[in-house]
Amino acid sequence: MAEPFVSRYLSGLREVLDEIGVDAVERVIQIIFEAYRKGRHIFIIGNGGSAATASHMMCDLAKGCAVEGKPRMKAMSLTDNVSVMTAVSNDISYEKVFTEQLKVFLEEGDVLIAITASGDSPNVLDAVRYAGEKGAVTIGFIGFGGGKLKAMVDVDVTVFSRNDGHVEDVHCILEHLISQCLRQRIRAS
Repeated sequence: MAEPFVSRYLSGLREVLDEIGVDAVERVIQIIFEAYRKGRHIFIIGNGGSAATASHMMCDLAKGCAVEGKPRMKAMSLTDNVSVMTAVSNDISYEKVFTEQLKVFLEEGDVLIAITASGDSPNVLDAVRYAGEKGAVTIGFIGFGGGKLKAMVDVDVTVFSRNDGHVEDVHCILEHLISQCLRQRIRAS
């Protein structure tokens, strides 16, 4: 019974992967590598499954890209501090959960990576707006064709599927691809 579903899911995933803009992925890699070379911070945000991907990407950038004798990547997932997230949500609003953290850490020239299936999450949009105003480079890993976020970021890698699973799968693949490429560039630098 499950076999037709499995085949359709995997076939759909292959189609979505074939639509990914390789040039946009290369631009993301270059932006992060330049930020690394300049000692800038890379902040990563997302909700739900995208929050897990943000946390995973931070690990892969901060630890997975580590090369003996080279500086470490300064990556931080803003999804990982439950105390701050719940305090901001309770005392201010959930819309400000990432922006309030950026107010503490973000500096001009840093990078903000926003991961979202819909491209329309108010807290993600608010953080990207704030980061752009403060001179950060903004990147979107987006699904569903891009939503409002697509027009707000400096660079986007958009998945056009409306299947949450396919979108989140591709975002995980992207973060692995990007972090492994960055590790090679750091090793060669």
